[in-house]
Amino acid sequence: MAQLDLEIRPATLDDWETIADFNLRLAEETEPHALDRATVEAGVRALLADDRKGRYFVATVEGRIIGQLMHTREWSDWRNGDVWWLQSVYVDAGFRRRGVFASLKRHLEELAEGDTHVVGLRLYVERDNGHAQATYRSLGFESAGYLVMQRMFGRL
Repeated sequence: MAQLDLEIRPATLDDWETIADFNLRLAEETEPHALDRATVEAGVRALLADDRKGRYFVATVEGRIIGQLMHTREWSDWRNGDVWWLQSVYVDAGFRRRGVFASLKRHLEELAEGDTHVVGLRLYVERDNGHAQATYRSLGFESAGYLVMQRMFGRL
């Protein structure tokens, strides 16, 4: 396959529709779960308007968004620093296995390594998604040995 001429940039408010669409696709592909479009759209716009909530970065080719990742911050008192969580990772199906996620991850990793308050990167992955797990391992991630548990409130 031909090398992609990627640009990685911070997402802007103008990108909200594509990001929301990618998030809806992501949920359908990985869980499978149909999210409420209006809730996702509002959530994406809220994050894009307030970087304290997190940040999206997008990969573009010729101005078209083909991939994304979001990161949020978790304070670690054990490490006296921020852990950046990678979330909402999605690459358009036509561009997968071409280094898009690796480029997004490398961009975020460079930002994190340049920020003395950041102590590491984390992500979660579906237990049965062996393909994603292999991709993450190939990019330097390893199992943290934790099982993520949750109690969600019925506000969707």
